[in-house]
Amino acid sequence: MTNRHDPDLPRETSQRRDGARRGAVEWWREAVCYQVYLRSFADGNGDGVGDLAGLRRRLPYLSELGVDAVWINPWYPSPMADGGYDVSDYRAIDPTFGSLPEARALIEEIHTLGLRILIDLVPNHTSSQHPWFGEALAGGPGCVERGRYIFRPGRGPDGGLPPNNWRSVFGGSAWTRVVEPDGMAGEWYLHLFAPEQPDLNWNNAEVRREFESVLRFWFDHGVDGIRIDVAHAMSKAPGLPDLGPADIELIGSAAHPGHPHWDREGVHELFRDWRAVADSYAEPRVFVAEACARNPECLSRYVRPGELHTAFNFDYLTTPWRAAHMRTAIDSSLTTTGAVSAPATWVLSNHDVVRHLTRYGRPQSDGPVHDLADHVLAGPFDLDLGTRRARAAALLTLALPGCAYLYQGEELGLWEVEDLPDEVLQDPIWQRSGHTYRGREGCRVPMPWSGDTPPFGFSPDHAGTVPWLPQPQEWRRLTVQVQQGDERSMLELYRRALHIRRLHPALGTGSLEWDPAAGSGVLSFTRSPGFQCIVNFRPDALRLPDHDGVLLSSVPLENGRLPGDAAVWLTR
Repeated sequence: MTNRHDPDLPRETSQRRDGARRGAVEWWREAVCYQVYLRSFADGNGDGVGDLAGLRRRLPYLSELGVDAVWINPWYPSPMADGGYDVSDYRAIDPTFGSLPEARALIEEIHTLGLRILIDLVPNHTSSQHPWFGEALAGGPGCVERGRYIFRPGRGPDGGLPPNNWRSVFGGSAWTRVVEPDGMAGEWYLHLFAPEQPDLNWNNAEVRREFESVLRFWFDHGVDGIRIDVAHAMSKAPGLPDLGPADIELIGSAAHPGHPHWDREGVHELFRDWRAVADSYAEPRVFVAEACARNPECLSRYVRPGELHTAFNFDYLTTPWRAAHMRTAIDSSLTTTGAVSAPATWVLSNHDVVRHLTRYGRPQSDGPVHDLADHVLAGPFDLDLGTRRARAAALLTLALPGCAYLYQGEELGLWEVEDLPDEVLQDPIWQRSGHTYRGREGCRVPMPWSGDTPPFGFSPDHAGTVPWLPQPQEWRRLTVQVQQGDERSMLELYRRALHIRRLHPALGTGSLEWDPAAGSGVLSFTRSPGFQCIVNFRPDALRLPDHDGVLLSSVPLENGRLPGDAAVWLTR
């Protein structure tokens, strides 16, 4: 149960409700953005796959939740070799999701509700079914069209070996050999991900012009911002040298200095050009980078003045539920982003990682888990413990200075579905690992909205509709319908926290001060004016310091004491 003795927030702060809404200057510095994995959010036409119609129907839910913006995963035409991250047309909507007129209507409706919209852009690679790649294959070696991608002759006497030893994030070689127009085996093309995702050549002027045009296309349609997929991968070292021994296993994580295709200096020139495009609008558009860097200092280079606005904080996401580790991640993030006048961005889960409720319900490691692709976690899962820690983590995250991203379903307390049948798994990691890594579908199971049996209101009430991934029967107690209005629920905890965050003058942008009197296993900080957050990572209860009132607690207080694995917001 949420324990609250809500003193009235000052009336003069009520205007802050619109602070991160449309029209606010630099709204992105304090916004809470809700990530919509479109295939799994809401199905509007009854085919078992989420779509724009379903999202439009559920927009009031997002507005009532109290978020400021919506980020939508790729909605473009795609063969779906990697869940839409293999794009065949950057200026259209996949028919599975709807149409371009529907997208325009969605953008307008989002804005009418006072929200903003960000979409995904996948610039490192296209689909192998993109017209450009078809032209590159048809043109043969040396053609202009191949210059848009990275084609190279193979090594060995007959060119039968890959051009270098680079590895795919999804397993196996990062190179695939093509059959030339004459029917003979020929050149190889680079794909840092699946073979269906050939990497673009960002040294090519035509590629640069094309993507600046794509940016303008969506900005002109009213999109407020863009999330850049694998922003750290777009620049490759001249000559494409082999990976060294120190980097060969660093496939999907931060790399050492000098890595030939991760986090290279060349990406920053590209993003300075993109920032100029965003700033050319009367209301400047914004970017958030998905960038894996070896430390927070390197990540902060992406958000320097004149480059991108924000970058996902994977250091915080991968930190175990331990007070000292969390403080280190928070301090380093605030210090490095503050040095370049950028906000920190806090995130606990997304569509690529095991849900944090499940991570926190397992034995905690002694350091960050950097395997963002699969998170092979060991040890028994304690659902009650994971839920308790997830509630506390929500209050910690929403109390920190900067902006935050929520992944759909975390506000319901959804856990990772780890027992999906093999036959429903579609992630390329599953196939390319020889069925040894199950991939990312466990965090992508469709949302439960209402009812006692699947599909739990995800699809319209059509007999026989089966969601694209099966939902656990146990989710019947986690539906929006069940949780709505129940002050003990995860949903109402999030709603109340977001409401307070928007109204309280201490929250959003700003700074924090750590409490030097906090003991081991406790995080305690204040924010001015008049706010304190305390998180108890210990198993035993903690007596609270003097305070004026309790704004919100993740679990009921026990005679003025904060139980273990819990958090509280105080006024002082």
